[in-house]
Amino acid sequence: MKDRTRQDIRKIDDELRTLFGRRVALTQEMTKKLPAGEAAVTGRQYEREFMNGISAGEDPSMESLERVFFRNVFDLSKSYADTAVRNDSHLKDDIEKALASTPKEFPVSAVVACQGVEGAYSQLAADKLFKAADIMYFRTFDGVFQAVESGLCRYGVLPIENSSYGSVTGVYDLMHSHKFHIVRTMKYQINHRLMAKPGVKFSEIKEIYSHEQALGQCSRFLKDNKDIKVTVVANTAVAAMTVADSDRRDVAAISSPDCSKLYGLEVIRDDVQNSDHNYTRFICISKDLEIYPGASKASIMMAIDHKPGSLSNTLSSFSALGLNLTKIESRPISGRDFEFMFYLDVEASVYSEPFISLLTRLDNEGNGFTFLGSYSEV
Repeated sequence: MKDRTRQDIRKIDDELRTLFGRRVALTQEMTKKLPAGEAAVTGRQYEREFMNGISAGEDPSMESLERVFFRNVFDLSKSYADTAVRNDSHLKDDIEKALASTPKEFPVSAVVACQGVEGAYSQLAADKLFKAADIMYFRTFDGVFQAVESGLCRYGVLPIENSSYGSVTGVYDLMHSHKFHIVRTMKYQINHRLMAKPGVKFSEIKEIYSHEQALGQCSRFLKDNKDIKVTVVANTAVAAMTVADSDRRDVAAISSPDCSKLYGLEVIRDDVQNSDHNYTRFICISKDLEIYPGASKASIMMAIDHKPGSLSNTLSSFSALGLNLTKIESRPISGRDFEFMFYLDVEASVYSEPFISLLTRLDNEGNGFTFLGSYSEV
């Protein structure tokens, strides 16, 4: 009985596979015959009519299962057909040009924009990425983007997310308003310390300066010391410099060990961060598209229609190719009601034709699609 049941299931699965292949072929045939806009409208009308015809019947739970099943069938069929038929795009040419023109090795020296002052974690990350970085400091993240976009600096280094405190939303909010590409990313271990002027004891501290991300990464320590005032500043290095320049003895900074040496401060507590496993991911950006050998990740950003199933439809395109999405971030689009820009990181190679075809299709669909770059992470 068990073997017979398994055989029946296998027979049904084989039939479903054959039928699905025929459906995909017919969808592709229709896509070839019709203009893109007409094919999209015709497909949506059919899908709506079909889904409206699904009723609960004798088993109400089957209705939801059938809707999920056919929604996946529709999405996968459409994704494959569009990818196979409409694969012409300037983006494909741009990627091919970048692959041909980018040097075989990542540069050892360059003019690099960083936010903050000497000793900032962005500067420490830049020094890891480049053996000889000529660093220019800017007061804001926006200044870094502008320096790269204008050509003042070839590269910029920006924090994008932290392992314990999440995304740096200020950077994500600036992405859609600047022209840039990601050429490399890196994970840098963060070691926050509480530091003050030489000879100052922890019992004397009345106020602590630091960046909001660092404060979030040290939230437990701050919660245990609620009587100490917390002041947000532009950067952890700025916090250390502020303490060093102050004429007060009752102030301290949460910053890096490098800053304690740089600004003549002493570490008075080394147990302030929530976790010793504390890493920040930094992106290295450039104005032009550069794709260095070994690139195995890619990033895109796109607006997605504000209607049921829109995000699912997009994600199914990646799932159909077996691509792993390692990051999905959404940020509201300024000036638009409840519309969001989505940022996606995916493990994929630009040498993969199916992936390039997918990017081409997304680019042709519009919706504010931007290919941010293909890169490796160090």
